[in-house]
Amino acid sequence: MLYSYHAKNKEGQTMVGTIEAPTTEAASNILTERNLIIVSLEPAKKISFFGAPLKFLTRIKRREIVIFSRQLSVLVSATLPLVQALRILIKETSNFNLRIIISEIADEVDGGAKLSATFSKYPHVFNDFYINMVKTGETSGKLDEVLTYLANQQEKDYYLMNKIKGTMIYPVFIINSLVLVGGIMMVFVVPQLTKILKEAGIELPFATRLLINVSDFLSHYWWLLLISLVVIFIIFKIYSKTEIGRRQFDFFRTKIPIFGSLFQKIYLVRFSQSLSTLLTSGVSLTLALRVVADVVGNAVYKDLILKTVKEVEAGNPIDTVFSKSAIIPSMVTQMMTIGERTGYLDSILEKIANFFSQEIDNTMVDLISIIEPLFIIGIGIGVGLMVAAIILPLYNLAAVF
Repeated sequence: MLYSYHAKNKEGQTMVGTIEAPTTEAASNILTERNLIIVSLEPAKKISFFGAPLKFLTRIKRREIVIFSRQLSVLVSATLPLVQALRILIKETSNFNLRIIISEIADEVDGGAKLSATFSKYPHVFNDFYINMVKTGETSGKLDEVLTYLANQQEKDYYLMNKIKGTMIYPVFIINSLVLVGGIMMVFVVPQLTKILKEAGIELPFATRLLINVSDFLSHYWWLLLISLVVIFIIFKIYSKTEIGRRQFDFFRTKIPIFGSLFQKIYLVRFSQSLSTLLTSGVSLTLALRVVADVVGNAVYKDLILKTVKEVEAGNPIDTVFSKSAIIPSMVTQMMTIGERTGYLDSILEKIANFFSQEIDNTMVDLISIIEPLFIIGIGIGVGLMVAAIILPLYNLAAVF
């Protein structure tokens, strides 16, 4: 049973955390053995981090996991005992929910549990790659090195995703602004202008009639449009969670115009970085591939990797499946073949990751230079059509008089 406690140590500092014990008396004895003076001890109300209806209020951000990984790697590399390092991080962590988790992990490790086993109890915080890496470090006796690898890996992935999000801020802002301004125009401005045209009784061009009909619909049935968008979004989210939907959506992401190549490079960086890190840490190739299959984040690539596992187990080269896929560049398969033959597959994969990381930077610069003129052209066409739909009949009306 899990117990929540408040206690004071020899220095008079307040210690807050949880402890697992069969009875209250056993929990009290454990805390006393740790030289803690118990202030309060009661059964803990287990927080369901990702099962709660308002789970977004208790979610732990990727940035906080990155910081935790780096701090833990530094403390362990400084030869601090693992339990002591974890208890230090409880005080240094600002997120309350992560503090609770670290406290529980520290208690379990102090009780004799392995760090990887305790991490596995929080799969939505520590993924399979993270857990398997820690397990490898424990087995090889190189936990400090593995934690450093993990911290580096987490930071690379975090900064990569931040670059992509930063690049998308401008186009998303422009699109939202256009939708907002266009909606205001269609609901409040256009009806006032077209009212004159309706009262004039002249024959209106098709563009003007279309503009009036759209404006009328938005003015009177905006709520229906809003409900429809919400329903479509919910259906899309539910379908994307199914196996078929996830596969179709992941396949579409690799083929979408302009952005498809960017997504492919992101998955290749994840694959090569993760596999390189695991191989460097001494994990077998087949186990490393299975772990990476869950880390890469795309069902299409996951299928390719799992098929590769079967080929490798059958004694075939690692590029057997990759060389036949259209979404894996030939350069990648050729370099992997060279790495496997020479015994330097881990370093080759690291070079591949560095190459495609640079390619992602270049692609994002190109996207910005392409997106900006496209938006300008789109805005110009939209405004031009709207103005023409209003001005042309007004000109015809003036000509009649």
